[in-house]
Amino acid sequence: MTAPTTARATGPLPLEEVDLADNDNFTDGDLPWRMLETLRREDPVHWQPEPAPNSGFWAVTRHADIVTVDRDAETFTSTGFTNLEEVDDALKDKRRSLLETDGLRHRALRTLLQRRFTPRALAPYETYLRGLTATTLDAALARGSFDFVKEVSADFPINVLARLLDVPEGDTRQLIDWGNRIIGNTDPDYADVLLESEDSERYRDLPFRSPAALEVFEYGRALAAARRGKDGGDLVSALVNSAPSDGVPLSPQDFDNYFLLLVVAGNETTRHAISHAMHALIEHPEQLRLLQRDPSLIPGAVEEFLRWASPVYHFRRTATRDVELRGKRIRRGDKVVLWFASGNRDEDVFEEPGRFDVTRRNVDHVTFGKGGPHFCLGNSLARMEMRIMFEELLPRIADIRLDGEVRRVRSNFVNGIKELPVTVTRA
Repeated sequence: MTAPTTARATGPLPLEEVDLADNDNFTDGDLPWRMLETLRREDPVHWQPEPAPNSGFWAVTRHADIVTVDRDAETFTSTGFTNLEEVDDALKDKRRSLLETDGLRHRALRTLLQRRFTPRALAPYETYLRGLTATTLDAALARGSFDFVKEVSADFPINVLARLLDVPEGDTRQLIDWGNRIIGNTDPDYADVLLESEDSERYRDLPFRSPAALEVFEYGRALAAARRGKDGGDLVSALVNSAPSDGVPLSPQDFDNYFLLLVVAGNETTRHAISHAMHALIEHPEQLRLLQRDPSLIPGAVEEFLRWASPVYHFRRTATRDVELRGKRIRRGDKVVLWFASGNRDEDVFEEPGRFDVTRRNVDHVTFGKGGPHFCLGNSLARMEMRIMFEELLPRIADIRLDGEVRRVRSNFVNGIKELPVTVTRA
């Protein structure tokens, strides 16, 4: 068996050069990992100043500490919001989604859809997903040279989402556009209005301060109106025709925010995970050959893909009381940010974490969280999508190479690749 290749050893940065609040630091493929390595080694619970009007946050970068915080929703709540933006109480209530709830309400909202994302519930989709994957890949590979993100890793998950939402296939490009504009709110190639600009104040009551949210709301409301009171099996029907277990009905605002979360989370994260996995296989061709020679390795390799990709850099919590973590005094109301991407490269957990190794076993990654109440609802679907994608892709290619610059999303939240130009020789 061929030995895994080690990624470029660029080394940690001096601590004084670390700035996790600067989105420009996240367009370079190596710099985020160098900053996070420095923090794990030198200051694993690190106070990171931020530009006004934000007040700074605690960056938690060790795997063990991330797990501790993620599982303790009483001390580290999500109700104070899960991104870095500091939102006043009125706006919190207006913009609150499943992500920004805890306790009974969180469980009630989560269980509306939870059973639809179990491995058993998803199993009947496998035949459909294989057919969809084949269609996506055959169209892309026929081009020879193409942008892997646009033609494969964005196209496939959005068509899966369209099936789950029961919306026309012709709407998929619009769904992708909405996701780009909302999640990419710090990237000038995507955002209608950049988050850090003064113009964003006009949209402060919208998720991610993105005007695209209004279009998503309108689209979702039309679907809800058409399906309310009917017996559809899609996710929208489940939301509008089911009663939350806590007895509190789903308000129109609750539906808006839940639907927007499905549109964004159901597409963006899997898309970026597939892109990063493909990029890693291109950069480590011996790993690609291992999987081609022994496809039985692919299900296990998916866990390494997810560790390596870390498609979401972080999620935020807010301290509900004064507490100490690794000797640092965290005050009530402080932002505490879990850098899941850093936990996935923790030297205490992963042997040679900078090595991409598709034969790695017991991959204890925190890409979906780690056993806390906010463990990713769609984790089984993402795993299935990635497994089927590479089971179908790898036998179809004899060679795949980069054919231009790999461009990344300007964001310290989503670890995204927006362009991955490749040239493929078909098998």
